Amino acid sequence: MGMHELEILGLAVALGCDAFAVGLGVGSACHQPRQVFRLSFHFGFFQFAMPLLGWLLGWAVVEFTRQWAPWLAFLVLAFLGVKMIRESLSQEEEGASCADPTRGMSLVALSVATSIDALGVGFSLGVLDGDILWAAVVIGLVAGVMTMTAMKLGRRLSDRFGRRIGILGGVILIIIGIKLLLG
Repeated sequence: MGMHELEILGLAVALGCDAFAVGLGVGSACHQPRQVFRLSFHFGFFQFAMPLLGWLLGWAVVEFTRQWAPWLAFLVLAFLGVKMIRESLSQEEEGASCADPTRGMSLVALSVATSIDALGVGFSLGVLDGDILWAAVVIGLVAGVMTMTAMKLGRRLSDRFGRRIGILGGVILIIIGIKLLLG
């Protein structure tokens, strides 16, 4: 009894909502084509890989991860959100440039934080005898497209509202972190 394509698409959109929100925040400050590609690719890749990893690792690891994953996601998103707010405020004062969250460990941390839910989905799809590879491909593609769309929207908002949108982006990251923490 596998999942139908419409159910997989709905699941992919639901999982991609965090990636969209983070992409919106990051896109308000980072909108170079390379940055859009890096974040979209990595979010899509991690959303693709996490269900496969969850399916492979099984229930014990998923249960263990459920205990600490919300805290990890919260800490990463809150840290990056506060950093984004501080940099936006200092840019308004000094005209300085901000660090690029689409590079290095920030990129990896954001990718993991936005895709941790997909780990449990992978286990669930294994139990439901769903086509895990097809579902993972759809989930990854949808997350990548949602991230790219959000970053482009973030750029438009940044162009329209100036650097203050970076503050909003930081607040969005913190809110997502709290949401993930509270479940």
